[in-house]
Amino acid sequence: MSTPSTPVDRVLADLHAGGVDAEVRRFDQSVPTAAAAAHALGVDVAAIANSLVFDADGAPLLVLTSGAHRVDTAKVAALVGAQRVRRASAEFVLTATGQEVGGVAPVGHPAPLRTVVDVDLAAHPRVWAGGGDHATMIGLSYPELVRVSGGQEAAVA
Repeated sequence: MSTPSTPVDRVLADLHAGGVDAEVRRFDQSVPTAAAAAHALGVDVAAIANSLVFDADGAPLLVLTSGAHRVDTAKVAALVGAQRVRRASAEFVLTATGQEVGGVAPVGHPAPLRTVVDVDLAAHPRVWAGGGDHATMIGLSYPELVRVSGGQEAAVA
């Protein structure tokens, strides 16, 4: 069996391996922000699971947060036991995920990432996350998102 060649292929392969049959939506134009994705999908921005990579004492930390929130990095640092959690550079994100900022998915990375999932996403029957590039979104349930990402549920705002 060949290795999936694109970031989106890797995301879909990981979802499939995790038993998740996500809805995949591809757009003709880029949807790199939660607001742009929500508009394109016709959903509330709070149902967008932003996949944000942080540098937690030098290690990548993926925070899947509602598009309606800003992540409280001090709260997240205390949660994961890090001295400092800060937004990662685009280069750091690409190295950790194999995906570019604005298209990062919850899965499909070269190696599993420590992940925290915003509990406020549970309010939505379907959440939408990046699909590995700037023009692909994946829709799945909150329990599927937590399970397939291996994430720790927490309040992050």
